[in-house]
Amino acid sequence: MARLNVIILDKPDRANPNIFRYALWASVPAARQGFYAIPNYKSLWIDALPSDNADLQAGRTTEKIDTIQVAQGTGIAAVEAELQVRWQAFQDDVNNNNPWVRYGSIWNGIAWTITGVA
Repeated sequence: MARLNVIILDKPDRANPNIFRYALWASVPAARQGFYAIPNYKSLWIDALPSDNADLQAGRTTEKIDTIQVAQGTGIAAVEAELQVRWQAFQDDVNNNNPWVRYGSIWNGIAWTITGVA
């Protein structure tokens, strides 16, 4: 399970102080972790723990980096609430989107052997 869900990284555009860059971490179902694994990957968040990076490298956790632009004067509580909604959508997508549902199915010229990843 991902140790954290949302990390606000920075304000990447000096000309527009209403943009925040953030990272989302989602937990990956065990059967699909190999597809998410990225050896030597390190989180964009420089304060990630070695165990966080190990989880990202092994595919136990996946990271999404994005930005959010808010209206001038928007309070941080509104930004936080929106980022929670975005994290939930990301976690739901990781859980529910399985492009490997028939991965490894083979045909030997006579019959199919249907397999897949849960």
